[in-house]
Amino acid sequence: MRRTGSLADAKPVMVICTRDPERAAAFYRDTLGLSLICEDDLAAVFSLGGVTLRVSAVADFVPHQHTIFGFQVSDVDATVRDLRDKGVGFRRYPGFSQDELGILTAPGRDVRVAWFEDPDGNVLSVTNAAMD
Repeated sequence: MRRTGSLADAKPVMVICTRDPERAAAFYRDTLGLSLICEDDLAAVFSLGGVTLRVSAVADFVPHQHTIFGFQVSDVDATVRDLRDKGVGFRRYPGFSQDELGILTAPGRDVRVAWFEDPDGNVLSVTNAAMD
């Protein structure tokens, strides 16, 4: 039996920081196509696959240089092409064998991944890797 205060059954909430909430909200809503639930001076809140994504205003935020959030998709190539058509650029990493779209296929596996940034420089990814 689980205790009432246990997090084991909690629903996750992802938080991404931004210096410019209005610009970030537009990117996540209009470019990435996420469903906006609500927006105020503190955050834009989106629904994504049954999980809540908060894009929170943090004035002195400095982005990390590693992936902070990934999207599992069924077709990486189609997703990358769609995002490129919307003006999203994809990162290239030295030493990685990325194709012309910027997609890395993991050696010896069917796992494909591509990385891009939001307007604040947060590194996001799209992949077909099973996460469950």
